[in-house]
Amino acid sequence: MSFLYGLFGSVLHLIYTFVQDYGISIVVFAVFAKLLMLPITLKQNKSMQQMNKLQPEIQALQKKHGNNKAKLNEEMMKIYQKHNYNPMGGCLPMLIQFPIIIGLFGVMREPVPYVFSAEVFATIDKSFLWLADLSAYDPLRVIPIVAAATTYLSMSNLAQPQAGGNNQAQAMTQSMKIISPLMIGFVSWGLPSGLGLYWIINNLLTYVQQLIMQKGKAPKEGEK
Repeated sequence: MSFLYGLFGSVLHLIYTFVQDYGISIVVFAVFAKLLMLPITLKQNKSMQQMNKLQPEIQALQKKHGNNKAKLNEEMMKIYQKHNYNPMGGCLPMLIQFPIIIGLFGVMREPVPYVFSAEVFATIDKSFLWLADLSAYDPLRVIPIVAAATTYLSMSNLAQPQAGGNNQAQAMTQSMKIISPLMIGFVSWGLPSGLGLYWIINNLLTYVQQLIMQKGKAPKEGEK
């Protein structure tokens, strides 16, 4: 991960060189990260849409061949081939996304030495809004609370229940909508507030991105 830490650290340092404000640099860095992840997100979203369309056929097969796993798998593969669907299409983007997220997280957690030297980091102004120091935790605990709230917001439009959908997957998603915000709030409670600020901006961008995607999927006037 050192390579990714160094790469993303260089990007954040370059942003700071232009804006000369650590807090604004984190905001711009979050926008950069979201744009970097956009192609992967779009591919994953397309795969999820395809799977949702196939769910009625898959459930019918599960009812028909539920006691014969070999036959069920054989018939499911026929459906995938018929619709030109790759069942690994949703997993691959997640596998690519994971090291990138870890790299971004590592840079935000440890700006020294990946973004600044210790000497330089000690001299720059790290205040932002009410926060006196983005490298320290928020004494008012506003950042972790908002980070948890925006995490819930960013997940609020995920996997809405659909007729014929995968009930087990939907139940898991609903559980994650509760667990993830609590986990983010707990983890960010004692971490640098700069990392919490990054999470908040990323969550808000994710929510806006979901709204745009949903609007793009909405049927046009005159369509059924």
